[in-house]
Amino acid sequence: MATNITWHANLTHSERISFRNQKGATIWLTGLSASGKSTIACALEQLLLKENKHAYRLDGDNIRFGLNKDLGFSENDRVENIRRISEVSKLFADSCSIAITSFISPYKDDRNKARELHKEANLPFIEVFVDVPLNVAEERDPKGLYKKAREGIIKDFTGISAPYEAPDQPEIHLKTDQLSIEESSLVIYNYLKEHNLV
Repeated sequence: MATNITWHANLTHSERISFRNQKGATIWLTGLSASGKSTIACALEQLLLKENKHAYRLDGDNIRFGLNKDLGFSENDRVENIRRISEVSKLFADSCSIAITSFISPYKDDRNKARELHKEANLPFIEVFVDVPLNVAEERDPKGLYKKAREGIIKDFTGISAPYEAPDQPEIHLKTDQLSIEESSLVIYNYLKEHNLV
């Protein structure tokens, strides 16, 4: 851990809000593979951008191929993956953007640490449980990952050979075997409106 560092003060968060005319927040989508997280995140990002809101989606495509390309899928690497995402999403929220994270993030402790990080910085953190029965996720299986996990080709696969710890009290609970992608993204958007974040 670096010790020879000094914080350089700049704009206050309130000043940044007034300049950008928008509050920042992190929307943290968590759920099994094939629950619909990434598709909902894409739809929500487009909806927010069409409304001229600053928003950016963080998911496996732009994190695992860049910032976290040095990490695998062991428990330790998954924990570090989520720690880095927590820090990056906090920076986006602090910049008065709406960060939309779309990661399985299977461990409650990691998600709670992400929440605490935002709480310490007085930034909104909205946990969204993208909930789908395992059998429905397996039926969808767009990348064939469940099939490979069942065959033992993929080790430590969440929901099959590795645990998923569902949120106890998420701000939003989406049952995606009952809601469409558009309906799910609107639930989140309306939550943001109700809480004066858009």
